[in-house]
Amino acid sequence: MKRRNFIRKTSVASVGISFLGTYACKETKKENDSTAEVTDEVADAAPFFTLSLAQWSIHRMIREDGVDPYTFAEKAKNWGFTGLEYVSQLYNPELSDAEYSEEAMAAFVNKSNAEAEKHGMKNVLIMIDGQGNLAVSDEAERNETVEKHKRWVDAAAAMGCHSIRVNLNGSLDPEEWKMNSVDGLTKLSTYAKGKNINILVENHGGLSSNGEMHAEVMKMVNMDNCGTLPDFGNFCITRKPDSRECELEYDKYKGVKELMPYAKAVSAKSNNFDADGNEIGIDYVKMLQMVKDHGYKGFIGVEYEGSVLDEEAGIKATRDLLLKAAKEVV
Repeated sequence: MKRRNFIRKTSVASVGISFLGTYACKETKKENDSTAEVTDEVADAAPFFTLSLAQWSIHRMIREDGVDPYTFAEKAKNWGFTGLEYVSQLYNPELSDAEYSEEAMAAFVNKSNAEAEKHGMKNVLIMIDGQGNLAVSDEAERNETVEKHKRWVDAAAAMGCHSIRVNLNGSLDPEEWKMNSVDGLTKLSTYAKGKNINILVENHGGLSSNGEMHAEVMKMVNMDNCGTLPDFGNFCITRKPDSRECELEYDKYKGVKELMPYAKAVSAKSNNFDADGNEIGIDYVKMLQMVKDHGYKGFIGVEYEGSVLDEEAGIKATRDLLLKAAKEVV
């Protein structure tokens, strides 16, 4: 869908209820028929999910081009999104230099809230990186990691987010990894429950990208505020030494299917597109069908990581692909 048509249709959707109510009361039968056509157009335009933008999609703008991370809300709004998925590491060195002090975290929360409110955006979640390893075998280190994540739980609560996304880095021994993961997640989720925040694990490399094991951890934790954030593309378990090339990759469709029963957010990863605007390595219709089949109706976050298109173009291409693919889902 062209951006011009996308904006036109979403604009119609936003005003459709109040407009159509007035229109139906005043117009003739012929004009009512026209109203029905507008209503059908709105229905056709609305996907079963809401669009959010993962801030990682603009990480090069921020890190290489000096773009202020606090312009995130404005950019996402201009590109046709409703929700914001923040990335903690993109606010460094501002936060890390201050050692994540209460004052620094409060400033982050207040600035982010002000921008989201200014542009009418919804804060959805915060993706947490660089705060320790939740599945490490050393219990003292694991507990310290839990403590470091608590400040992000507090920040998410103050921003009206529903979740934080964490990583399950740590042991490479499968059974040890599972037990460590259950311990770390249970401790953090217990704290987060009192703040009405979910703790979500993304398939993000290592054993977390093994969908079966990841789902088993969720089943073992068995807490209603601990869930998954299935990513369409992060299923590389190990990479070749000194290379970004994947050595062992889990089946992405099998993995998403295994993680969806516990999903409280979904990430639409993209890298490269063909001439028809389809992601060359991911069947978006197949992915969205699985997402819908599990009854998911929340935010789906665009996360563009490609390098052929620039970040803005890649974000828009992923957005348009999601909307196009949604029309093919039954």
